[in-house]
Amino acid sequence: MNNNVGLDKSGPIGVFDSGYGGLTILKQIRHAMPEYDFLYLGDNARTPYGTRSFQVVYEYTLECVKKLFDMGCHLVILACNTASAKALRTIQQVDLPRIDASRRVLGIIRPTVESIDALTKTRHVGLLATPGTVKSLSYPLEINKLFPDITVTAEACPIWVPLVESGESGSQGADFFVKRHVDSLLAKDNMIDTIILGCTHYPLLLPKIRKYVPENISILSQGEYVAKSLRNYMYRHPEMDACCTKNGKCSYFTTESAETFLPNASLFLNERIQAQSISL
Repeated sequence: MNNNVGLDKSGPIGVFDSGYGGLTILKQIRHAMPEYDFLYLGDNARTPYGTRSFQVVYEYTLECVKKLFDMGCHLVILACNTASAKALRTIQQVDLPRIDASRRVLGIIRPTVESIDALTKTRHVGLLATPGTVKSLSYPLEINKLFPDITVTAEACPIWVPLVESGESGSQGADFFVKRHVDSLLAKDNMIDTIILGCTHYPLLLPKIRKYVPENISILSQGEYVAKSLRNYMYRHPEMDACCTKNGKCSYFTTESAETFLPNASLFLNERIQAQSISL
């Protein structure tokens, strides 16, 4: 395919997630880069991705990336830890050269990992994430690539995403499950001084997580680090920056019905939005 296809016309930055959690990333990116246009695509009809195989996550993610390209995006952010863990590398190395080598797809694990070095003093880091992200080993592999001296201990939290998506993140019932997994993580390694929230839903549980994590332990929520990294990426890649429109607009699309999407989306954004349902 022609490597310059579509570059005569700039477009929004695409932000993809399998569900709603990526909205927490988008919110931080928009705060850091308010002048840019964004297009959010949630594959809510097929969520969750966390329990699916590598192959299925890859196929679904690629389908959504292609859709965002078709909608005019030259740059797509996989605002989903599962997609970043299971699909990003193959899409970058195998698919982009074939589809359009001038386009870019970025994940959220690397920017999170790059920020770890400055936070941990003991060099013992904890990870709270979905079973799929934990099983992928993406975080320990990325961390040990950059910082071989850091020990990573993971805890899978299968019930946390359903708690958030059912609107129960502030309930007393949520306390039980948050405390159980925080206690389990810290029992595995009492030298942990930094905890990564390796799922984009988890910021909605942050007040409860903070309640059960000792004050001397830092909690790393991904959004601000991803936003800072993307801003820096634009400075370093003016050719990509030139392909991104800047009217301060944001559009929302879902593979589910818009009526189902909107109430849940408002939980993550704390604002009223409009959304459209699309088919892939």
